[in-house]
Amino acid sequence: MLGSLDASNFSGSIPFYEKQFEEILSKITLCYQLMKADKVSLENDENQIRDVLLKNYLKNDQVRKDINLLPWHFEREVQEDHSIGRTDIKVISQNTFEKQEAYYILECKRLDNKNTNGTSGLNAEYIKNGIGRFTSKRYSSYHRVNGMIGFVVNDLEIHSNTKNINSLLLNSFQSVKTNQGITRSHFIDNFEYHYHSTHTDKDNDELKIYHLMFDLNENIQR
Repeated sequence: MLGSLDASNFSGSIPFYEKQFEEILSKITLCYQLMKADKVSLENDENQIRDVLLKNYLKNDQVRKDINLLPWHFEREVQEDHSIGRTDIKVISQNTFEKQEAYYILECKRLDNKNTNGTSGLNAEYIKNGIGRFTSKRYSSYHRVNGMIGFVVNDLEIHSNTKNINSLLLNSFQSVKTNQGITRSHFIDNFEYHYHSTHTDKDNDELKIYHLMFDLNENIQR
């Protein structure tokens, strides 16, 4: 439409959406840090951990005001309109009201220290039913950037574990086309466990996935 403000029509839109998504991820990390400060007790269950993060923080009106999350809205377990995917967290921005497909997706996965180099551990699950859902286009990537949150549920050296995931991507999951493995990012202050990777989807289009690794070892009920 003439006069549309859809930024995807302009050159440089991908860096714009990367910057916007990085701001969102920074705010989500603040919510994680609030969870840690609150010493929230969590069951060792992916959906329940996600729900605490979502309902108690990302959808908490006071938290949203305090950390300026008001420009974005978060929904859980949303069926996509044009694929079979059911997203863990759908992030709606002002752009979504002009273009219904213009949203971000966050996929959540648990990570632990068992079978970290195997094809049946949680690292493998992180690839098969995490990264792979973006490259297969089970999940859409309108902005060509989306994210994953790794819930670390026991004692795990996170930086070393990203190397294990990269090794699996290289050696055991070549069907998930990877241009750049999981690499440290530096856009969130006072939080070292954030990363990015780049991939090619089944239509040979490049996409970028951000990775937040939240250490919840001390919060998990034993």
